[in-house]
Amino acid sequence: MTPLERALRERIRTEGPITVEAFMQACNEYYYATRDPLGEEGDFTTAPEISQMFGEMVGAGLADCWKRAGAPENAVYAELGPGRGTLAVDALRVLRSAGFGGGVHLVETSPVLRDRQRSALATAHWHDSIDSLPRQPLLLVANEFLDALPVRQFSGAVERRVTVAAGGLAFDRDGDIVEISPARDGAVADLARRIVADGGAALIVDYGHEHSAPGETLQAMRAHRFAPVLEKAGEQDLTAHVDFEAVSRVARAAGAEVTALVTQGEWLLRLGIESRAQALSRANPDRAQDIEIALHRLTTSQQMGTLFKVLAIHSPDWPAPAGFA
Repeated sequence: MTPLERALRERIRTEGPITVEAFMQACNEYYYATRDPLGEEGDFTTAPEISQMFGEMVGAGLADCWKRAGAPENAVYAELGPGRGTLAVDALRVLRSAGFGGGVHLVETSPVLRDRQRSALATAHWHDSIDSLPRQPLLLVANEFLDALPVRQFSGAVERRVTVAAGGLAFDRDGDIVEISPARDGAVADLARRIVADGGAALIVDYGHEHSAPGETLQAMRAHRFAPVLEKAGEQDLTAHVDFEAVSRVARAAGAEVTALVTQGEWLLRLGIESRAQALSRANPDRAQDIEIALHRLTTSQQMGTLFKVLAIHSPDWPAPAGFA
């Protein structure tokens, strides 16, 4: 029994069954506060860790948008859930080469990951929430951030809960499930309001579905394999697919402009990742095969290219970022 499961059992004993939202929030807060989950020794790998090309395409997209907005000097780079800082390093290399001189602001609550980010981005500023980001135009990216925010699950009109049964944690009901995420909606609304008020654009990259639909998507990942959601509480990554229709609806309600949703593969190809792969291979012929494998992982439907989607939210006063039409 994990330390968190022991605490959750006691909470259930005293308070009664807890919501799926409360369970997911407790698990992920503990999980991210106590480890670096990335890489071969961790539980999962994200696109920026696969290849520098991913972050470079993010940087190119943001740099192009910034220039077409008039290259405002007070704009800053911001990232939600920046992992080890790998994406920020690669994106900023391209942004700096385009003349961007703004500060770096990272929204991260994990002390373990903040230490990793500090090693890569010594001059960055850290924040606990979107609300504390500076009141300046934002060039923001959120890669695999929204999927980790907790969801609520309903079977009919009754909210699904986690209880203790048969010696372990168990759901109190099965059947057709509908998921919503007030936490995700709140984060998107906060971000959209800031962009409308202060200017800027945000790239949202995550896995999920284009249209709102019933169905259970809550899943656990441990040692790069799917695992039972209620096992090893706090010792595995819990995520749920992002409802991009809901994200778009919330952002528009806050007054922001929202692009069409595109697949990650399509977006990367439109931004020129194939040309970048060719240039890297010419400069590093001994790595050409690895570069080709990374390109395949990031763009093809058999890998991350179709499951992962990209959406941009931008101020009405800013142009839409490239790659969406």
